[in-house]
Order: sequence, then C-alpha cells, then structure tokens
Amino acid sequence: MAVVIPITGFLLQRLHTRQVFMTAMGLFSLGTLVCALSPGLGMLIVGRIVQACGTAIMMPLLMTTVMTLVPPERRGRTMGNISIVISVAPAIGPTISGIILNLLDWRWMFWLVLPIGLGALALGYARLVNVTEPKKAPLDLISVPLSALGFGGLVYGLSTIGEGHGDGGPIPTWLPLVVGGVVLVIFVLRQMKLAPKGRALLDLRTFKVKVFTVAVIMMGFCMMSLFGMIILLPIYMQNVLGMEPLGAGLLLLPGGLLMGLMAPQVGRIFDRAGARKLVIPGSVFVAAGLWSMATLGVETAVWHVLVCHILLSIGLAMLFTPLFTSSLGSLPQELYSYGSAVLGTVQQVAGAAGIALFVSVMSLRIGAEMAAGADLVHATAAGTRAGFMTGGLIALLMIAASFFVRRPPDMRGE
Repeated sequence: MAVVIPITGFLLQRLHTRQVFMTAMGLFSLGTLVCALSPGLGMLIVGRIVQACGTAIMMPLLMTTVMTLVPPERRGRTMGNISIVISVAPAIGPTISGIILNLLDWRWMFWLVLPIGLGALALGYARLVNVTEPKKAPLDLISVPLSALGFGGLVYGLSTIGEGHGDGGPIPTWLPLVVGGVVLVIFVLRQMKLAPKGRALLDLRTFKVKVFTVAVIMMGFCMMSLFGMIILLPIYMQNVLGMEPLGAGLLLLPGGLLMGLMAPQVGRIFDRAGARKLVIPGSVFVAAGLWSMATLGVETAVWHVLVCHILLSIGLAMLFTPLFTSSLGSLPQELYSYGSAVLGTVQQVAGAAGIALFVSVMSLRIGAEMAAGADLVHATAAGTRAGFMTGGLIALLMIAASFFVRRPPDMRGE
C-alpha cells in the first residue's frame, strides 16, 4: 500500500471518479478471490498484493471525493463517519479474524469478504457519478520507480525490524532502510523540481501549508501509537497473562466499538467548536492510555488492561476526525488528491515505524531482563512496559503539537 498510495494523487488527477472507483474495487475483489482460492503461501501473497493495491487507491479517492462534495461546515460530521472505518477496522479486525479462525478454515476470511467487495463494485457501477474533472497530467516515468523503491524499501526495512528479524536474515535490516531513505530523498527533490511545471507524481507543495503539516505529523504519531499497541498488547495478554488469542481479541473489542460510536459525535463537535478543543484532550487521553499500559505487570487484572485500552481508544477517536478534516480542508482544491495521497502514505509508513520501534524496544528489554536472570514471563512483561513507555513519550510530543492544530479558515468557529 505504501508503494501504490503515492501514485493515487496522479490517478485522481488523470481519471474520472468512476474509473478510479471501479479500478480500486475491481482490484480489491480480484485479490480477495485469489486469496480465497489460494492453495498455499505463494498465491496468498500475490492475492494480498492485488487486494492492497485496490485498498490503497480507495482511501485517497474517498477523502478527495468528500472534500470535493461536502461543504466546509459539514465536513467534520462526514469525516467522523469515515473515521469509523479507519479507526475501528484495525481494532476489531483481530477479534473477527480470531472468531473465524476458531470456527472455520482460514480461507473463509476471504470468502466472507468477497460478496461485500462485489456488492460495492456493482453498486458503484450502477449509482456512482463522476464528481471530478480529469486533467491532462503527464506521468513522470522516473518518479514511479523512485516512489516504489523508496517507500517500499523503507516500509520493508521497518517491517523486518517489527517482525523481529533484524539479525541473521538474508538481507541486513539496514540495507533496505538506507536504500529506501536515499531513494526517497531523490524522489522528494525530483517532485519539488517538477511541481512548478505541474508534472509531479506527488505534489509536495501541500507541506507549505502549516495546518496540513502539523496535522500530518500528529497523524503519524497516532498511527505509530495505534499499530504499536495492536502488536504489543496481544503479546502481553497471551505471553504474560496466559490468555487465548480469541480472548485477547475480545478484550480489545470494547475499545474498537467505542471508537466507532464516538466518531460521528466527534465530527459534530468539530463542526461546532473547532479542532483544538478535540485534539488537545485527545492527545492527553492517548498519553494516559499508553502510560497506564506502561504499568502492566504479571499480576495485573484483566479489567485494568481493558481500562487502559479504552483510555487509548477514546483519545484516538478524538484525534482522527479533526486531523483528517483540518489537514485536507486547509489545502486548495487542486491539491486535495495529493494531500489525500500524502496522508495515506504517512499512515502506512508511520504504522510500520511504530511497530518497528515498539517491538525493538521490547526485544532489547526482554534480552536485558533474561540476561539478568529473569524468567521469560517476567522479562516479557518488562519488555512490553518499555515499549508502551516509548509510546507514552511519543504521546507527549503529540500533546505539544496539538496546540498548533487549527481548523481551516473557511470553516466556522475557532
């Protein structure tokens, strides 16, 4: 997804809304079918790649369409409804997957999704109208491989660290990170050169808007915290508290559902009161949740874990809608598609970075504890505490940045 999303800004400029939607849902449905029919790991990976390509196109398309159609004074409410999907899906996905895997074959995870994808494809074909006017946007053939290699290398390197394969693998962890970083610098310089000519694959002039830049930085912090928690908390519940995977997934369900219930209300508050009245307390809730998780131990009660997760979920629910709406709403209309692509890319890279950071800190602490004579359970508890403490430090940066978030000037209030 991190490879495809940067290209979506160009696609949204070049193609009609219907064409982009049909392409996205077609790829998603095709990838889902390939996964469902997969006899083994190889075809499953191919199917997931095709599926991810469709998903990567869909999210920027959704954001751009909303910004184009919805008047400024109602964008918070609409973005709140969208945030239900963006915030709740990662939270309840493990729960639903665990239930399916306990009852059915793993392929049913894809067979159950396929009718939804095909239904959306048919509905879009029958009802969707074009809301954007394509422009003649020349494709810079050099930028495409630079984007793929840069973002792909960076995310692959971070994912390798996050999966705990940093040492002893066939490819040194630092190699894709360095290559990806260097290529990304070249990519950015080229986009800055091409932007004045209208030929940029990803127009980075979006970062000249202060509101957009601050909101994107905070969104990156949010995704680091969310995905780091999604990895570490199940490790703690299963390896320290001895919970079954399904039980651990069910414990995360209330927080995910709460985020979904809060999202529309947060959008309405944003429309009336502005961004800072949400993002400042939201950042405080995220910090409270992560620092509370940094106190979890071997004897911690399950209800304590649930409260920690709910605190974090409340904070994230208060952040997603204002950040999405403020960031994109601060841009001129011709940059909506590029702003959506930037947001999507940051979410993917920050999510991978959060997993890598949390897992690396946890692994280092576990190693130190076991070297000092601790058993695996106590060492894992100490490791997860260290990981959550790292997240708590990130949340303090979020609190500081939240004071600089503004609602776009064409929206009421603030």
